[in-house]
Amino acid sequence: MRILVHDYAGHPFQVRLSQRLALRGHDVTHVYFSENPGPKADFKHMIHETRRLRIEGIIIGKGYDKTSLIRRRFNDREYGGRVATIIEDVRPDVVISGNTPTEAQSRILKACKTRQVRFVYWLQDFYSIAVTVLLRRKIGLLAAPISWFYRLLERQQLRDSDAVVAISDDFVPLAASWSGSKAKVTVIENWASISDLPFLPKVNAWSCKHGYESSVNFVYSGTLGLKHKPELLVELAAQDWQDTSVVVVAEGVGVEHLALARNARGLRGLKLLPLQPVEDLPQVLAASDVLVATIDNEAGSFAVPSKVQSYLCAGRPILLAAPQGNLAARTVVRANAGIVVAPDDIKGFVAAAEKLRADPQLRAELGANGRAYAERVFNLDRIADIFEEVLLGAPENTRSGESRAAYGIGALGTASTAPQLR
Repeated sequence: MRILVHDYAGHPFQVRLSQRLALRGHDVTHVYFSENPGPKADFKHMIHETRRLRIEGIIIGKGYDKTSLIRRRFNDREYGGRVATIIEDVRPDVVISGNTPTEAQSRILKACKTRQVRFVYWLQDFYSIAVTVLLRRKIGLLAAPISWFYRLLERQQLRDSDAVVAISDDFVPLAASWSGSKAKVTVIENWASISDLPFLPKVNAWSCKHGYESSVNFVYSGTLGLKHKPELLVELAAQDWQDTSVVVVAEGVGVEHLALARNARGLRGLKLLPLQPVEDLPQVLAASDVLVATIDNEAGSFAVPSKVQSYLCAGRPILLAAPQGNLAARTVVRANAGIVVAPDDIKGFVAAAEKLRADPQLRAELGANGRAYAERVFNLDRIADIFEEVLLGAPENTRSGESRAAYGIGALGTASTAPQLR
């Protein structure tokens, strides 16, 4: 089977899926946006392991800018057209596409329908809800007509898709409503690649190079937007803790917020670094004593911070600020891998950080729990089995409800933060 996997973001775990599908005998083309900022996979080493995998990074070369709604819209449409051209060239039997801006996704879906290619919508988050939240913060009530347009577009895309892969049970009610069928939706939670993230000692080449081998380090790694509540990291850095650093290895508008706060408040313990080369990520995470992830209440209703999966692999305790019903929060709880607090509970967040900072034994136990959970659950062969069923078009009545059992996870039994959008 010829498969085209499109991951706009270029994340490591998704190209590992493409690689595994290629090793199973499929001809796989993996497409991503080279110019999208954020953590990327180590693509250059992937293609050497199988000749059936082709990786193509798209460059539009127009100064892609997430902060300009008008410019981004034109860029997204052009990007979608580039992916559509690849679809026409490759002529795949099936396309799975995720992490994709709505207008780019429309052009990709249209290309599939024109050529009668099966299309699977990989639902990583609800883009139209994210747009609604962002615009409401920026322009208030004037956001309503724009939000309505994106909601209509995303609803139509889900309806026109042949199948939907949702990363969380929380997404199922709305995805089923918009797509027209609950049986059309399969839940496959995100994962991280254990082979890419070995358990390493804190004292390593990277930590020694940057001087973090002996301090107690709270490390945040990945994209940092305003929805990730950078003010929580500021509060950590503002504590009067000896020999403690808050190390932020990130890109995004939240980094500028931290830089301003560091200068204004003289936060010498707040260390800001750009995203590091992908081959250094295991050592970056290993340099931590506590790994930090955050997401605010609004964003927590439509998005799941995927860095938590990588954190689990690192074998370090996780300090997570997220709504209790968010999948990332439930994952940390069920793995017993850290402490979860509400995003608006600043005192609770700092208290949890102090508890972890002061108790090396607790840190070791929680970190070991996280690594054990990752080794048990992030089984790429089981995950690829489910994806093959979806991509091949297994009958809906045999696929519906089986994904969680095949993935190796029991029922959650936890309150949901299912997205609500009328």
